[in-house]
Amino acid sequence: MTGRAQAKRVLVTGGATGLGAAIARRLAEEGAVVLVADIAEAAGTALASEIGGQFYRLDVSSEVDWEAAIAAIAHDCGGLDALVNNAGIASSKGGEDIERIDLADLHRIFAINVDGTILGCKHAIPLMAKSGRGSIVNLSSIAALIPAAFVIAYGASKATIAHTTRSVALHCAQAGYGIRCNSVHPGQVRTAMMNTIIERVGRETNMGTDAAGTLFDSQIPLGCPQEPEDIAHAVLFLISDESRFVTGTQLIVDGGMTLTN
Repeated sequence: MTGRAQAKRVLVTGGATGLGAAIARRLAEEGAVVLVADIAEAAGTALASEIGGQFYRLDVSSEVDWEAAIAAIAHDCGGLDALVNNAGIASSKGGEDIERIDLADLHRIFAINVDGTILGCKHAIPLMAKSGRGSIVNLSSIAALIPAAFVIAYGASKATIAHTTRSVALHCAQAGYGIRCNSVHPGQVRTAMMNTIIERVGRETNMGTDAAGTLFDSQIPLGCPQEPEDIAHAVLFLISDESRFVTGTQLIVDGGMTLTN
């Protein structure tokens, strides 16, 4: 199959690197007009040029930035068919368990992960509704579904995204917009973010990075870490018309990790 996202105008936040870049590339391969949004201007501009898309500078925690980005997209593209709320962070500057977490770190993680997702939905939905039927995909995590004592703020933020997704899905359905909203829950994807977590656990437990990586891998029933493309394929499905009757659902892409927790 080809052209599964043909001519769909898709905004991908945090799209310059990591999961966002993989998602942007996969959607472009299937014919989407990908709008890459990020604070990393050089990387975002380069990626947009590579895939034939457009770059917009966007700090997802800023409502002013969201208003400007959506206005620019409406002017440049004439509408919006899909939104991928991918931008997110996991690490704290201080401790990350419940006894050591700093309130400033908690607020910073929630500002990007939760505020960014809610603001994205708030400001994209009116433009998407004018454009016709559409799809919103919010990146959550399996940390929303199982205890994550070593990343307390991250897990709590991703659980909030999972709940928000269902509420947004119901809102859009009741309003008659024809906009679907679903969440994707990755497991251990070997991105820079995941590698930072592994390095920290290895350091704090004195087992070292290699041993920590082996420990994390051993928790995956399918036996190997995920690649960013695994998540990109899931997002593509939810953006495409193949999922036209799927809304308010959680698509877990974790190699079976949640089966054993």
